[in-house]
Amino acid sequence: MPHSLPRLAAPLVLLALAACAGTPQQGQFLTSYEGLVPRTDMVRAGALDRTDLVALAKVQSVQIEPTVFSPRAEATAWMTPVEQTAVLREVDAQLCFELSERFEITAAPASAGAHRVRAAVTEVIPTGRVGSAASAAAAFFIPGPIGVRVPGTLGGLGAEAELLDSAGQQVAAVVWRRTATAIGTDNPSLSRIGDALQFVEPFADAAAAAMTPEDHTARTITAETDPCREFGARFRAEGFGARFITGLYVPEASAARPAEPATIPPEAPQP
Repeated sequence: MPHSLPRLAAPLVLLALAACAGTPQQGQFLTSYEGLVPRTDMVRAGALDRTDLVALAKVQSVQIEPTVFSPRAEATAWMTPVEQTAVLREVDAQLCFELSERFEITAAPASAGAHRVRAAVTEVIPTGRVGSAASAAAAFFIPGPIGVRVPGTLGGLGAEAELLDSAGQQVAAVVWRRTATAIGTDNPSLSRIGDALQFVEPFADAAAAAMTPEDHTARTITAETDPCREFGARFRAEGFGARFITGLYVPEASAARPAEPATIPPEAPQP
């Protein structure tokens, strides 16, 4: 009988993963939704994308605009300003990490020759905090990479992004959505935006994949030349440690470094 458990678990995992990979809804943010086709190589997420490979071959540098919530995003109705900022900051960070491996990241406007990357969060489904604590406790008694999330804990993220040339023509685009699975490797969290923050990285992966030229060679990035260092380390060891110890995703240890507060120059002395 014990040997039958893995055989039973595999179909359940596949079923749970398929359930979270629904077709994402358009967020009324991209300049165009024409030509988007479903991605068939994703199991845990649903995505549509398109890429103009001829135009993409000419891209050398990109400007990443600050991420926003799409006009259709209803997440802001329940999220606090701090939670909203954390989600947007994480999208900025992960897009920077991924795209800097492909292109030079520049602050120059598109009129100076750089292409623009625009992204919007279209949906944030809250993670259930009480149920997440129960899930973490259960995981302590069920060792292994596959965990079980109790009902009411499953959050999610919807987002979309596009790459535009200096004339505003779309070179690549992706529409993406993912929700946590009841059986799988998605960590529960005591944060209402825990699942959304965890799913930013796979969204950035999908966006970067749509924006990757053929015969792409990864750029060399050092700590001194990293254009994304304002967001903190690319590999966050403390986040993995927190998950290992608590069984929870902890945003304070895993998410992007908060933006530095703007400094106000001192007033000039009165004559």
